[in-house]
Amino acid sequence: MSTADTDTDTTSTMVWALHDSPLGPLTLTGDGTALASLSVPEQRGATAPQPHWTRDDTAFAEARAQLDAYFAGDLKEFSLRFTTRGTEFRERVWAALDSVPFGATTTYGEIAARVGASRAAVRAVGGAIGANPLLIVRPCHRVIGADGTLTGYAGGLDRKRLLLTLEGVL
Repeated sequence: MSTADTDTDTTSTMVWALHDSPLGPLTLTGDGTALASLSVPEQRGATAPQPHWTRDDTAFAEARAQLDAYFAGDLKEFSLRFTTRGTEFRERVWAALDSVPFGATTTYGEIAARVGASRAAVRAVGGAIGANPLLIVRPCHRVIGADGTLTGYAGGLDRKRLLLTLEGVL
C-alpha cells in the first residue's frame, strides 16, 4: 500500500525522470524520492516537467524498482511514498482506488459507494479518477464500466487493456 505525505513542502525542488516500461517511457515527478505524479506518453492531464525542474533519470530508485517488478509480474502491491494534492473529495476517491487489489476490478458506482457519494455523484467520481496523478501505482486502470466494459483511462484504453491483461483480469 502506498502512503501519502501531505506535509511535504511544495516549494522544494521538483525533480523529474523518465523510466522505460511496456507502456512507453514513464514520466516520474516529485522530490526525487516521493512521487507527485507518474504519467505515460500522450496522457490526458499529465503533469509536464517545467523548465526550472531538475531532470535526474537516477531519481525515484524505489519507484523504478517496484515498477520493474510489477511489469515483470513479481509485484502485486506498491509500497511507495507519494505527495499528491487534491480536493478532499479527490483524495477520498484516490484512497478508494488504493484499496482495489491486484487482479480485481471495480466500477465507478462501487467507488462512489465506498466514498459515501450518492449515485448522482458517479460523474464526479469519474472526474476524480480521471485526475489521478499516479497512473499504475494508484490503480485507476482497475475501474471499469458497470456493464463490464473498459471505459475512461487517461493513458488510453490500449494501455488499460495491457495493464489488466498483465494482472490476469483479461
